[in-house]
Amino acid sequence: MALDEQSGVRTGAAESAEDPGPEDARPRMGFFTDTSVCIGCKACEVACKEWNLVPEDGLDFTGMSFDNSGGLGADTWRHVAFIEQRKPIGVQETGVGRPEGAPDPVDLGMPSFQLPGSSSGEDERGEFRWLMSSDVCKHCTHAACLDVCPTGSLFRTEYGTVVVQEDICNGCGYCVPACPYGVIDQRKDDGRVFKCTLCYDRMGDGMEPACAKACPTDSIQFGDLDELRERADERLRGLHEAGIESAQLYGRDPGDGVGGDGAFFLLLDEPEVYGLPPDPVVTTRDLPSMWRHAGVAAAALLAGITATFLGGRR
Repeated sequence: MALDEQSGVRTGAAESAEDPGPEDARPRMGFFTDTSVCIGCKACEVACKEWNLVPEDGLDFTGMSFDNSGGLGADTWRHVAFIEQRKPIGVQETGVGRPEGAPDPVDLGMPSFQLPGSSSGEDERGEFRWLMSSDVCKHCTHAACLDVCPTGSLFRTEYGTVVVQEDICNGCGYCVPACPYGVIDQRKDDGRVFKCTLCYDRMGDGMEPACAKACPTDSIQFGDLDELRERADERLRGLHEAGIESAQLYGRDPGDGVGGDGAFFLLLDEPEVYGLPPDPVVTTRDLPSMWRHAGVAAAALLAGITATFLGGRR
């Protein structure tokens, strides 16, 4: 999979996938998360927990970042990542986002440090930026978790989203390693799996998901997936015209290894920087061929045993 230099969209060799769901499905709904306007307030995390009654799982103070929830899990359906980099933010790049003759940027109190080779002994402002992103279940078009679930606990809704029915889950855990993004997780007390439902209950009542409702900057946008993709393409073009060439869309391409994500992102750096796999692939894609090869091998073994048995009777 490669990065299209003009569009910034990661493309794959697979053909475009049709929208999943029942025959009478409504327009596929999803999330577009524009990380360039995320301020790391974590309102989405709080709103998700409050609406879905997700248990408190404590804070994880690593001492390495302001990120205090660590990652997605059974009790963290939304996770705001803080990535600290020694790189300039957008307006610090020459001519980007600031009209000619405009005053210098206001000092917002970002961390400072003594630059290598400085002999002044004083802290000097260096090139520093935060990348913040609210991660969530991707609601894949080709969802491996659906393929491996033996009870039907995981199902595709009429909105094209993937939801867990906790009362049917038997705690087998097959879906956990099947997810190419490492989203699904089991609760330690009973073994059942939990993840984002894209607020299936709220959508049924015509409301947007709690996280999108609470987002103060519209970093998390909810709506018809086709419309969100058009909006994301326009936003990406605007950033490229402004000189932010590192901006790219992740999970937007229906031709990628999972058929495109129902929750996709605009990133300001490579996916690996955000802890995302660069080339996600549905983990069950080779199952049919594996079963065919196993069937052929079993048939050959049976034929060999039969020939040996019949030959021994002569």
